[in-house]
Amino acid sequence: MRSVWHRSVLLALLCAVLISSGCGTLNPTDGPPSRPLKGSVADAVPKLEKLSKYGNPHSYAVNGKRYYTLKSSAGYAEKGVASWYGTKFHGRRTSSGEAYDMNAMTAAHRSLPLPTYVEVRNLRNDRKVIVKVNDRGPFHENRLIDLSYMAAVKLGIVATGTGLVEVRAIDPRAWRDGRAAAASDALNSRGDNRVGQSAAAAAILYVQVGAFTRYDNAERLKNRLANILFHPVQISPLREAEQTYYRVRIGPVESVAETDRLVDRLKQIEVYNASVVVDAT
Repeated sequence: MRSVWHRSVLLALLCAVLISSGCGTLNPTDGPPSRPLKGSVADAVPKLEKLSKYGNPHSYAVNGKRYYTLKSSAGYAEKGVASWYGTKFHGRRTSSGEAYDMNAMTAAHRSLPLPTYVEVRNLRNDRKVIVKVNDRGPFHENRLIDLSYMAAVKLGIVATGTGLVEVRAIDPRAWRDGRAAAASDALNSRGDNRVGQSAAAAAILYVQVGAFTRYDNAERLKNRLANILFHPVQISPLREAEQTYYRVRIGPVESVAETDRLVDRLKQIEVYNASVVVDAT
């Protein structure tokens, strides 16, 4: 489900020793602590930090796929699937060089600069946490972020192994000065995180297989997939910068596990670069 990046002198060697298990739910050899901590653990507190000496190359490769790191986290916001990791990696060195603590509020991300502080919102129950991204992963193609065990506990996704989330980067200056909404969100997340009557709208899963500027190209792919798959296929227009994109999407899909099976099936029929997308407010 995630990988550990061991320290090395050269960035190229750092990239070469990234290890990924690539599983869709929690790794069978991983799991929660035998004696979970009692009481509440506070969210990470955003602060200004220099980029880590390790874990921030321009690009790196894992299992034959190349990933590119962002120069800045400014404005980053994305929805997707979160996973978590626990005892298997507890105490091991993370990509930034820090030791992984499954009871701390941290996370792994493929492209955000290390470190970056982010707010993670569970789209199914509206719980929110703030974590420090200090590691690389997850390297399962359908995952967005890999949370520490404690962060997953606070978001309520431990039992399922995955959850639908929104990840937003935090500007430590704005957070400190109280100008960002993340400040009040952090205060809210320090309670018991019970879901209120105004819980988030239902998050809907899709597998997106293409985006075209020509409708006929999108329709051609839609018709091909509709004759093969046992899921509805739709064309969803998106207007951006005076250009309309026709997105071909499969779904709605009921679960993360089903999206994984769909992506594998698409590869069998030579449809590559499928991605899991989440529609939610």
